[in-house]
Amino acid sequence: MTPADLSRTVLHAVRRAVDEGALRAPVPAHARVERTRPGGSGDYACAIALQLAGPAALPAREVAALLRDRVAGAPGIGRVEITGPGFLSFTLDASAGAGARAARVREIRELGLRYGRVTTEAGRLHRLHHPREVRAAVVAQSVARLLRTQGGRVSVGCTGAPDPRWQELRVRTGPRHAPGESAAIRPVPAGATAAGLLDRLGRDAALWGLLRPAAHDHAPLGDDLLVQGESNPLFLVRYAHARARALVREGARLGVTGAYEPSADVPAPALHTALADHPGVLAAAARRQAPDRVARHLEAVADAFFDFHDATPPLPAGDEKPSAAHRSRLALAEAAGTVLAGGLFVLGISAPPHL
Repeated sequence: MTPADLSRTVLHAVRRAVDEGALRAPVPAHARVERTRPGGSGDYACAIALQLAGPAALPAREVAALLRDRVAGAPGIGRVEITGPGFLSFTLDASAGAGARAARVREIRELGLRYGRVTTEAGRLHRLHHPREVRAAVVAQSVARLLRTQGGRVSVGCTGAPDPRWQELRVRTGPRHAPGESAAIRPVPAGATAAGLLDRLGRDAALWGLLRPAAHDHAPLGDDLLVQGESNPLFLVRYAHARARALVREGARLGVTGAYEPSADVPAPALHTALADHPGVLAAAARRQAPDRVARHLEAVADAFFDFHDATPPLPAGDEKPSAAHRSRLALAEAAGTVLAGGLFVLGISAPPHL
């Protein structure tokens, strides 16, 4: 069960409680579910009871109890507890883990780059505007892509005359006075022009350098962004994607088709967790207008992919016969490559199949 699955389960419980008259409160558009912090209880936590307590005119723990009774026993959930002032803490059902992991890999492979995209922002228009500065323009365009992954409509406008070379960074301007929620994008300036960055770093490295740091941090834009080695996170992410694609091609040549089977569950917890977190990362990055969260998440996926790749090679070696284990590993590798490509797309960075 993914955070998105848990969110849907919680919202369904809220609707049930409202329909049954046990809870008098508006049903929220979404329920935020996050991994439990170190030392906390369970695998995931949700604060929706605290959000509903005011409108329902009930103590948060009482609201949490109403929801717990309607969530307990749902497929994939082993235990639900009420902690603190009214948090719902979920412990997943370990026995259902293999089936859930298989379902997630199938979902990623079926949806492709659409994995993690939702419609919670459908019909909502966001108007982003930024100063005539290259980093602000690039961040605004990436935030627009993130909001679109949530179903939102976005216009991006520049408060000054656009830099003529921004188009090479796929920065587009939109109507300056479109209706909708307005937000100013003002990260720490890059201290460089689009022309200077493109000529020295090229498009992909320039975008990564501008987007990887948090907006309130300085953006390091040195030549280390061009290093073809593990010390360069951009290279590591793109290489992980290229390696995943190479495994799929080689699997096809050997007649090994990726098909994740619960009976051949792959022991790669870090990679499974990173793939499951992808929808939540997109949602949080869109909500906080923080594409740097996507970049850091891609680094985590790449690191986990290489750990899995080295520990459990996806393809048979030598005279080894293809097995269900190889099919599951190959399917997991393909899913990792898909998530990496989708994340790079949100950042506007290419994901070449060969490096």
